[in-house]
Amino acid sequence: MSNWRRKTIKELVDLNIIYPPMDGNHGETHPKGNDFIESGIPFVMASDIENGKINYSKCKYISKEQAEKLRKGFSIEGDVLLTHKATIGRTALVSKLSIDYIMLTPQVTYYRVKDEKVLSNEFLKYYFDNSTFQELIKLMSGSGSTRAYIGITAQKNLYIKYPSLFRQKQIAKVLSDLDAKIEVNNKINQELEAMAKTLYDYWFVQFDFPDANGKPYKSSGGEMVFNEVLKREIPEGWEVDDFLSVANITTGRLDSNAEVKNGEYYFYTCAANPTKTDSYSFDDSVILIAGNNAAGNFHVNRFTGKFNAYQRTYVVTANELKYLDYLYQVVFRQMKVLKTRGNGSQTKFLTIGMLNNIHVFETNSNLMEEFSEKTIPMYKKQVNLMNENQKLSELRDWLLPMLMNGQVRVAHSQADGNLGEVAQELGMVAEERANYK
Repeated sequence: MSNWRRKTIKELVDLNIIYPPMDGNHGETHPKGNDFIESGIPFVMASDIENGKINYSKCKYISKEQAEKLRKGFSIEGDVLLTHKATIGRTALVSKLSIDYIMLTPQVTYYRVKDEKVLSNEFLKYYFDNSTFQELIKLMSGSGSTRAYIGITAQKNLYIKYPSLFRQKQIAKVLSDLDAKIEVNNKINQELEAMAKTLYDYWFVQFDFPDANGKPYKSSGGEMVFNEVLKREIPEGWEVDDFLSVANITTGRLDSNAEVKNGEYYFYTCAANPTKTDSYSFDDSVILIAGNNAAGNFHVNRFTGKFNAYQRTYVVTANELKYLDYLYQVVFRQMKVLKTRGNGSQTKFLTIGMLNNIHVFETNSNLMEEFSEKTIPMYKKQVNLMNENQKLSELRDWLLPMLMNGQVRVAHSQADGNLGEVAQELGMVAEERANYK
């Protein structure tokens, strides 16, 4: 690493390599609750940054008129974001925007490269992700405390180590290609989820499941009867019952700190995605429901195999396995309703009573079996992609510190290849045009 430079953030500013880092507006100019609207300029909080990206689907929005009243926090395409208050160390690169800018809260700092011949913004993002940098800012901020904070002044004392621009781009290319593959897999999983949801809506909402002749039931004149519980017509012969008539609910047993990086088994907490741990308490086909969430986002997952769960995560099994895929879609559909009914003024939480109030259909067994036969292949594909993403993430996280400290170097290759032996050690092959030495 003898040819790597080492500069503080303040020095990078003084050398005109980056612009002065900036966060969002404090005090009276900070937008209030009644300033938020359905769409407009994204107002990005620390919690909106997830897995290296901005989750625009969950962030708040303000009008352009409101944004123009603010003094700072205008972040543009290409900025590197770093969370520095309460939630420490999350990063994102602001990708292509259809608007001029997004707005940041005081929880988020943007870093903007000024001299692109010296520093790559992608490299800077991954440098922030490196465990050495992450440990340092969390130590300096008092991470773990409700008042964890590292302000702009303190951030300027942090060091950045960087090689030649060519090497920066090589490093960033390897890591960003892995992230791109993970993102492709995530999009495929979202499409598979949408396909299963469409089938559920067609069969159990519109009631156009295949009749005895293979034709859409309701559209082909199938008999419908009024149901007093749902206050609507349902297919003749169907019954409406409570959730627990066809399912069992238990909870996990572990504390949230039971996570073990690169552990053997999936660990489901109240977060959107599982982490890992070293032990399992369940070995079954289940639905997992987050029992609490500050914003009332009660995440729902489906899993088969050995896993563990947090003590506020509900683990749902079906009395008959053929009902499980149907129940997953029912629960998933009900989450928006339950979000408005969750108890708690600070952290919203669900109760088993709330889940039991979900209505389910009792139909002939063949229909549930047919639905399960159509959705299980989608689910298996999702699991395969989730497992592949886990290995891709492990590979990226393994490479990142070694690339950043010079233990591993990227040798440019003209031929299309892959991550080769490094990837094979993890039992997968990731598409990449680089090799290592």
